[in-house]
Amino acid sequence: MIENIIWVALGLLVIASIIPRNNKFKLPFTGTGWMLFSVHWVLQWSHYYEVGDYVNVALTVLAAVFCVFIGFILIRRDKSLLGDINGISTVSSIFMMTTAASIGGLSYFAFAEIPEMNTWIISTVANQTVWLGSVFGVTITRLDWNLIAVNGYRVEIILACTAIESIALFIGIIASASAPFKRIALAFLVSVPVIYGLNLIRNVFVVDAYGMTWFGDPETSFYIAHTVIAKAGSLVALFGIAYAVLKLLPEIIDMIDGIMNLVKGVFRHAC
Repeated sequence: MIENIIWVALGLLVIASIIPRNNKFKLPFTGTGWMLFSVHWVLQWSHYYEVGDYVNVALTVLAAVFCVFIGFILIRRDKSLLGDINGISTVSSIFMMTTAASIGGLSYFAFAEIPEMNTWIISTVANQTVWLGSVFGVTITRLDWNLIAVNGYRVEIILACTAIESIALFIGIIASASAPFKRIALAFLVSVPVIYGLNLIRNVFVVDAYGMTWFGDPETSFYIAHTVIAKAGSLVALFGIAYAVLKLLPEIIDMIDGIMNLVKGVFRHAC
């Protein structure tokens, strides 16, 4: 049961997103969904701790605390917090965030947890990385469904190499916005296909830099290409894409403002 907690949590969040706002079950379903979502994040930190990824340890703990925070407020039906603060409805922001989490979560965990879909997306990205390499004049050899090589140096394509995390995040946030279809479609076009295409370019760059030892020995070349240059480039690209999406869908800014007001309200009550 504990291994399937993410599906139970997402199922509740999906149901909560569909239930009409005036339904008496909406708040408890939403709150319970967020509480169970926190359990998933609690179970992740030990894995990152074992591999020495302390940044993700901190992020998973913060995610768990945030989910408990949201779930607790909803289950308690705290009217002092679930109202309008500075002209922005905090409960509307929570419901919008719930929709974003349910859609984004399903988009990501379908590929992370279902073996057939995991294999499909990794294999597809590996194929398209080889193809794009040929377009750029880079000879990339396909060794297996998840293995490619340049100059005899092998690279394994894993789920993180598909950019599905960022894609799922944008899909969820964009789909949650109450906006005309034209603006939602434009926001999708300037984000999801762009992220996917840039990620393929990133893959070609990293494997070529590694295989051709651009920055010294293979290990150093991989580290500089993947961890330094590619990550920095990804952050800049995601910032630009997020800016474009927010310009097209200012409703997302209202959601963020609502959540921030909710957090501030909790601290005011605590003091």
